Formats: sequence, C-alpha cells, structure tokens
Amino acid sequence: MKEKIKTTTLIVLVALSLLQSYLLAYSMPGLGATVRSDQDYVNAEPMGPQTSVESVIFPEELVIHLGGNKHTVIYPGTQFYDMILNQRIQGREFKGFQRSPLNVLNWEEIRKNDIGIELRFDNGIPVELLQKLLKLEGDLLFLNETIDRIWIFKTTGSEEVRTFFFSAGGQMVYESVRADLTVRDVQDYVGFGQFQPKYTMTADGLYLPAAPIQSKEMVFPYETYSPDLMQRSLFDPSTTRAIEDRSGSQIYTDGKRGLQVEQNGKWISYTDPSAPQITENLLSDNVYASVDFVNQHGGWDGVHRFVNAMPGEEGKYIRFKQYVEQYPVIETPPFRYGYMKLTLQQGVVTEYARSLITLGLQSESRSVRWLPGGEELQSSLENYRKRGDVIALFPALQAAPVDDKRLRFIPVWAVRLNDDTEEVLVEAYPVGYEPSKQVDATEQGADGSTKADSDATAAGGAGAASWAAGGAIQMLTGHAGDMR
Repeated sequence: MKEKIKTTTLIVLVALSLLQSYLLAYSMPGLGATVRSDQDYVNAEPMGPQTSVESVIFPEELVIHLGGNKHTVIYPGTQFYDMILNQRIQGREFKGFQRSPLNVLNWEEIRKNDIGIELRFDNGIPVELLQKLLKLEGDLLFLNETIDRIWIFKTTGSEEVRTFFFSAGGQMVYESVRADLTVRDVQDYVGFGQFQPKYTMTADGLYLPAAPIQSKEMVFPYETYSPDLMQRSLFDPSTTRAIEDRSGSQIYTDGKRGLQVEQNGKWISYTDPSAPQITENLLSDNVYASVDFVNQHGGWDGVHRFVNAMPGEEGKYIRFKQYVEQYPVIETPPFRYGYMKLTLQQGVVTEYARSLITLGLQSESRSVRWLPGGEELQSSLENYRKRGDVIALFPALQAAPVDDKRLRFIPVWAVRLNDDTEEVLVEAYPVGYEPSKQVDATEQGADGSTKADSDATAAGGAGAASWAAGGAIQMLTGHAGDMR
C-alpha cells in the first residue's frame, strides 16, 4: 500500500513539474506585451511597406571641416553621405567614454584649424537608439545620455584622432578614448568633402554655401489610401459609425476612439482618449512602439527620419520626417504633408496623424533649379523676420498639390526655429537660371553632380586628395541614392 501511495505521489509531482515548466515557457513575464489595450484586437489589413527602427535613425547632416576655416555640408541620400556614414563609420567601435565639461577644449579653434567631421542630430537622440546606428559601449551615465553631435577630428600637427559625443543638454561631452578610427579615416572624410560646395559659418553656427547649389523640382503622381481602409485598420468595423462635423470633416468612432478625415480625404488624425494616462514615458520604448504601430496601420511612404521632441517633451511625442529622394519635405500650411506624428503613453498610441497620400515610384518630370548661396542667401537670412529664433538652415522640398493625382515638390532653403517649427526662407531660382562660373569653389549640387575642384589638396594632405580623386571621383557622375 505504501509503495502505491509513493508511486502515485511521484506521478503527481512529475505532472505538476511538467505543468509548471509549460507555464514558465509560455507565460514568462516580459516575453509578451508589457502594456495591453483595446488596440490589441485590431486585425490590421496590409497597406504600405514596413520598416525597422534602424531605418529611421540617421543624422540630419554631416559637416566636414577641411581645415583653414573651410567647411562643407553633406545631406542624407547623397552618395558621399552613404559612403562616409554607412561604409566608413557605422562599422567602427566606440568605447572607453570619459566625461568632461563642454569647455574642455576650444571648439572654435578646432572647427577652424583641425580636419574632421560632425554628425548632427536635431534635438538629439538617446544613446540607446544611437546604438542602432553605431557600435557603442559605455557606462550607465553615458548610456542614459541624449547626444546631438558626434565630432571626429585629427589634431593639427600630430597623428592623434579624437572623438567626442556632445550631450544635448549643452553642458557635457564624452570622449571615446578607444574609438576604432585612424588618421586615414579622417583624411578619407575630408577627401570626399573636397568635391562638395564650400560653406562658411555664421556667428551663431549656421552653415551657408559660398555659391548657389543645385537642386531639382519634381512632380510625382500619387494615390491615396481610402479612409475606409484606414478605418478598418484602426477599428473593429462592426462597432464603428461615421459622422460628419460642421467643418465637413468625416469622423469614424467606435464609441471610445476617433478617426478624423480631413483635407479632402488626404489627412487623418486618430485619437484614443481611453488609453491609460501614465506620466512615465521611456523614449526608446515609444519609438519601437511607434514604428510597429505605423507598420501595422498604414505603413511607410518612402524614407522617414526619427526626429526627437523638444526638451521636456521627450518620450511622449514621436515624429518621423519624410524624405523625397535626398530632401526632407517641409510642411507648408494649410496643406499638411511630409511627416507622421504620434503621441504615446508607455507604448500605447493615443494620437496618430499622417497623410493618406502615397507617391508613385517614379517622378513624372524633374527640372534643375538652383538654390541661392553666398551674399544673397546671407542677406535673406539677415532680413528674415525671425532671424534671432533660427537654429538651423537646410535645403528642403515644399509640397504643393498640382491636382488630385499629382504633387509638385519645389526646392527651398528652410529654417528651423527654436520652438521646433520650420518655415521656408527662400525658394530656388526659376527653372532655366544658371549661376555664374565660380573659379575658386567647387560647383557641385546637393544632388551629387559636380565640376572640377581646383583645390583638391587644401586639407588632409596629398594622400587623402589623391585617394579621393582616384577612388571617389568616379562616383560623382552617377545619380544620388534614391530615397524613395
């Protein structure tokens, strides 16, 4: 009898052990969603292409310092941007970070005299997300930072290469004393810069080209997602009703969430006021959640770049700026286009705004247009009514509807203000305008086209210039990378 009881007890214990193992394997805390909401039941229909967090993390611009107070700026989507960032910086390792106050070095003297490169991120980017772009190893203090600039330079008169990461707070810098970079790397960056337009810097740190730069006007055909399709992506159709407000906008609601369709069916604003209101928001978690949400509800029309919110709003507001080929699209009200914006509470999307327009794969037409440079651009900037509020200047595209099936993208110089809004500073010259020949400066457009550079050995030594001439100039005749 005792043996039977022992055997039965052993069988029960084995069964319980197996059951416990099963529960641990399939119900382990942290392996599933940490936050669940009514959004989980939506079975989204496939719409636009999906993307990854890695694809939306990249610098707004690369600033190359050529020495002798000469500089150039390279923008996303161009061949040299890809060759420098993706082929020569991304694979390197940055370790051994040492923290110092911002004034540890005279940055103005370094900018003027030392050859090097800056990677710039507007409003900064958390190191946790920056690790999707670069190989970084540091202590908790560094890993919890937000970085707005990375500066790599060779000190004049020595073979030393130094790499600094600048805190977006503006008070501290972190030097990677074990960065996997050599003098040849820095000379390569500068070699690429020799074939770009030369820029001068204003007293408040804005870079202006010394001569006009080439851009292009494009007309793209487009289609639109139907509001019904987006509604089915966000709501359970069996519980949704449609109403029309006084402005003529159409609103879908399931009693808790709402979807407002505006701009003649080309813009939507989704809200979920029933989502939990939680004060703590982790930016990196919300960026991942935002990318997943867009993947499931509309997808991505071309390339977008993650743009951090203003200080004090990080974590809650997520914005993705759209690029058409190598140019960011600037919003020009009342026509809304060129970005996606999401508001989240601990991974749950409470607001989602985006265009329903999807561009065709090829443009219908394109024309060369030149953006002003030199004294003319400087005059436009000085006479701008909000000059004291400008924190960035960059070439962009202004989207303008041609009709219900086509969008025209007009090249402009745009400015970003200290409240994070963006405005058009000046439009490109009319189609057909040709700038006068420049003898001392490279006449090369932002799209990658170029003419001979008369000063190929100004910085980095003859070795870098020779390498660039032999290994990079052959790339200049190609088209810039297509970011559509």
